Amino acid sequence: MENYINRSYKIEDLVIAGKVLVVYGPRRSGKTTLIKNYTDKLKTNFLVDSGDNIIVQEILSSGDTNRILARVEGLSVYVLDEAQNVANIGQALKIIIDARPDLIVIATGSSSFDLANKLGEPLVGRREIVTLYPFALQELNKNFPRNILDDNLNSFLVYGLYPQVYNSKTNFEKESRLQEIVEGYLLKDIFALEQIKSPSKLLHLIKLLAQYIGQPIALNKLAGEVGLNQKTVERYLDLLEKTFVIKKIMPFSTKLSQSLKFKPKYYFYDLGIRNSLLGNFLPPPERADVGSLWENFCYIEIIKLNAYKRKSHPQYFFYKSYQNNDEIDIIEEYNGYKAFECKWKFSRDMVNMEEWDNAYPNSKIKVITRDNYYDFIV
Repeated sequence: MENYINRSYKIEDLVIAGKVLVVYGPRRSGKTTLIKNYTDKLKTNFLVDSGDNIIVQEILSSGDTNRILARVEGLSVYVLDEAQNVANIGQALKIIIDARPDLIVIATGSSSFDLANKLGEPLVGRREIVTLYPFALQELNKNFPRNILDDNLNSFLVYGLYPQVYNSKTNFEKESRLQEIVEGYLLKDIFALEQIKSPSKLLHLIKLLAQYIGQPIALNKLAGEVGLNQKTVERYLDLLEKTFVIKKIMPFSTKLSQSLKFKPKYYFYDLGIRNSLLGNFLPPPERADVGSLWENFCYIEIIKLNAYKRKSHPQYFFYKSYQNNDEIDIIEEYNGYKAFECKWKFSRDMVNMEEWDNAYPNSKIKVITRDNYYDFIV
């Protein structure tokens, strides 16, 4: 494929006959392109179906074994894109792999919550799950020399890393693509998923989260500002996380009772989406929120990096001092702890957290700046 940017995942390395490969990720993150790059190389019979297709929905949700198996007859590879849109898809895929253990089956979905529910019980122990995010710096580094990343760092913080945005030539194109993603995919999917009764209030909530990135925030404050009850706001936040819009980060504590004293933070999986929601595309040197942008950027790039390294369920937190309210931006828990502070500009006195250093002397705080980011998130 022309201009194809190699992703960290290679489908051919992940598929196993008789087991469903599930590729989660937000719409427009490149799932379809990733699959096409794989199928273009195949020399055997394959079929790519769309879960948006009414005929496909009717066949796969019918529960009719003969009709379902007829759909994959003579194939070596079967792909179902946007599988969450097919009712009873877990049962249909179970029918297929039970009857055809030789068949490679791939399902993609833009809602981890919806698709996980539908695949859950029927495919226990018979699925492999990966998440494809918008481009990661690690992926771009495999395709381009470091100077390209350095030269475009400001752009990444403003326009994010959705593939079609990254590949746009002008800032006007980038802003237009982002608006299309927000209005044509992201918001439509969310509104449709649970038949949201107050879409204007959900949009207000998302914009509030965009303003508050990097700040601990209470549910009751969000509920009050949006004009919804707290339970509804909690449901909306969960929905936004399951559709890969935001990432919730809890405060670190070895004691649950202590962690509950502090409020969670919310970050956006893509800063271009966040900036588009606020209508702010100013470059970092001209922005009052550059510190929050950098913190969000570092957090999500670490999450992407660890996902593509296939680390098994690392946990992420921020650290809040119980003594003086000082914070450490990122705590990564995976075979021990790693602590990171995110600072756009270097200064001599950036981090002084004796409380953490004394408790975890083998996990010294590392500072990620725009000058040394390459050593930590690439």
